[in-house]
Amino acid sequence: MIQIIRLALVSWAVLSAPFVMAVTFMASIDQSVWDVETSKFYCRLSQEVPTFGRGSFFHEAGEKAVFELSPTQKGSFSGDVRLVAEASPWQPGLAPKYIAQLSVPAASSPDQIKPLMVSEQYAGEMLVSLFQGMSPTFTMSNWLGSGERARVALSAANFQKSYSDYMACVDELLPVNYRQVARTAVLYPPAQWRLSDASKDRLDLIIEYVKTDPKVKELYVDGHSDNAGRRLLNRDLSKQRAEDITRYLVANGISEEMITTRYHGERYPAVPNNSKANRARNRRATIRLERE
Repeated sequence: MIQIIRLALVSWAVLSAPFVMAVTFMASIDQSVWDVETSKFYCRLSQEVPTFGRGSFFHEAGEKAVFELSPTQKGSFSGDVRLVAEASPWQPGLAPKYIAQLSVPAASSPDQIKPLMVSEQYAGEMLVSLFQGMSPTFTMSNWLGSGERARVALSAANFQKSYSDYMACVDELLPVNYRQVARTAVLYPPAQWRLSDASKDRLDLIIEYVKTDPKVKELYVDGHSDNAGRRLLNRDLSKQRAEDITRYLVANGISEEMITTRYHGERYPAVPNNSKANRARNRRATIRLERE
């Protein structure tokens, strides 16, 4: 039992050591406000850290949440940063929890404000710790290039209500974002042009996105083939592929006026037609979205 207590004390000391004699930036309980931005395309949950900047969880459609700590002052931090979940003032005796050792790349210019980005894995751990009432805390050893320590902490006060609103937004996000549907290729078996169920599922994602994003003004559907067989037959096959996709899009609510349908036969291979695998990649139709 004594050994366990000693180990716990050592662990607490190791985690707490970077916090000694450090300037601390953190919202008080009265200042602690969590703001929620919602849309079908992204959800943002953020808190202002007085006199330092803002911390934001950002969940884009089709992706997982990441975290960004953005200072308002240039050169606020660089190099290694330690991320630990600390006990809040109302949690006396609760041991801190180590989350990650992070690194901030040097700014490319003296005028650049470089945020600290936290990947999806650690952002998830931060959200869990906040939900448990703890404060994710970033400790840096070179604040403003002075060599002094600084701590930037997120307050868990007033977190849970905003977190519920944030998660309600996440539940309503589109299944994909623009980058994931802006360029899509549908592949075909030899001499085939009809859509498979899997291809229809992919097109359904495009349709849902286009119906939601008013900035999408044009869709380009281009049919292609490999070089097996006669050139004129390949051109006709690429035409059938493109027109079949256009029919599917229109039948499912996309305005025909938005769509430009083209077909090219074997003229524009994605890769050289010099192997079975490459020819499979060239038997395709592509769908390209253009926003205003």
